[in-house]
Amino acid sequence: MKKNHSITMLGTGLIGMFYTMTIQGQRGRDRVQTVCAQTDDEARTFAGKWGVPRWTSDMAKAVRDPDTDMVIVGLPNNLHKKAVMLAAEAGKPVLCTKPLGRTAAEALEIVEVVEKAGVFGGYLEDLVYTPKTLKSLASVRSGAVGRVLWVRSRETHPGPHSAWFWDKEIAGGGAIVDMGCHCIEIIRNFVGKDVRPVEVICTADTLVHPIAAEDTGIGLIRFENQSLGQFEVSWTFRGGMDLRDEITGTEGTIWLDHFLRTGFEMYTAVGKGGYVSEKAEAEKGWLFPVGDEVHELGYAHMFTDMFDALDEGRTPMETLYDGYVVNAIIDACYRSAATKKWEPVELERWIYKPVEQRVGGEGKTIDDRFILIKEERMPDGKIKMIVKDKRSGEIVQQIRDTPL
Repeated sequence: MKKNHSITMLGTGLIGMFYTMTIQGQRGRDRVQTVCAQTDDEARTFAGKWGVPRWTSDMAKAVRDPDTDMVIVGLPNNLHKKAVMLAAEAGKPVLCTKPLGRTAAEALEIVEVVEKAGVFGGYLEDLVYTPKTLKSLASVRSGAVGRVLWVRSRETHPGPHSAWFWDKEIAGGGAIVDMGCHCIEIIRNFVGKDVRPVEVICTADTLVHPIAAEDTGIGLIRFENQSLGQFEVSWTFRGGMDLRDEITGTEGTIWLDHFLRTGFEMYTAVGKGGYVSEKAEAEKGWLFPVGDEVHELGYAHMFTDMFDALDEGRTPMETLYDGYVVNAIIDACYRSAATKKWEPVELERWIYKPVEQRVGGEGKTIDDRFILIKEERMPDGKIKMIVKDKRSGEIVQQIRDTPL
């Protein structure tokens, strides 16, 4: 049975605003009852804007509010562990924003404290819940693209909106921990979460900003079934926020453009007169507004899944364990960026069984002698086939009038 949830919201930054906007939007039955910010003034202002009855700068007080039955963590990365531990001690379901921790060790502590308390936990990775992603995942799982070979995920923009993101100690890193976590979990969803990430190679650089953390990163993730994931993240991209994914399989391809070019394009010589969209850099000229930002970024479907999973006693699509795996991959990325070598993904806990190891391509047997590599129609109408001789290993071509 669906329930009405009363929520303690920890954090009043952009993410706390997006979360509250989503939960209380469209006449939603779930409400934020208490909000906690770093200062009383921030909490009071946020509460007044969003109609939240109670506000405080005391995290423990907010979590222990007897009138709330759920805690949502939208805080800087260094506070996730403390917040989740308070929620677990209070016996309340807890949903935590990305990344789960600054390191895999920290993330695993979060997972274990929630498991020990026996409370519901969810990982708020919104970008796997975008409408386009959900529909694409359904297509992939139905076999529309065959076996997934390669997934590429890109997130770039001019940089985060709050000071703490730029502090390596508070955040745990730079662009990779901030945005690579999105890309990595998108990749895992398309490859299959039960497929173990084996090793990574990554480059990370600070190209533009005077900070200790990286503002640019590119990484490759090799999975045990030979699938490959590629992420590209940067705080140096100019022109807004670019979110794109590509999925390549043995039988098809999917291209996704989530945010920068979505079909809503507007030119203005005088300016729009306010906020355009997240990370937009201009109010004049060609603009790319977003019709319903929280919907396009996956927040609406994410919270629907989380609340329904809690009410129905099932596991949500994104679990705290998923957040731990993402952190383990990020750890390996940072090691690789330092060593300039492939580095293993170190997972202290892996809950899935090993998947089939693949060596080379499978090919299609034509007859007792040949295996098909490629078939295509040429300009003269003939069918050219590139085939491999099973006996000698020689690769030759054959010409036919009709396809196989």
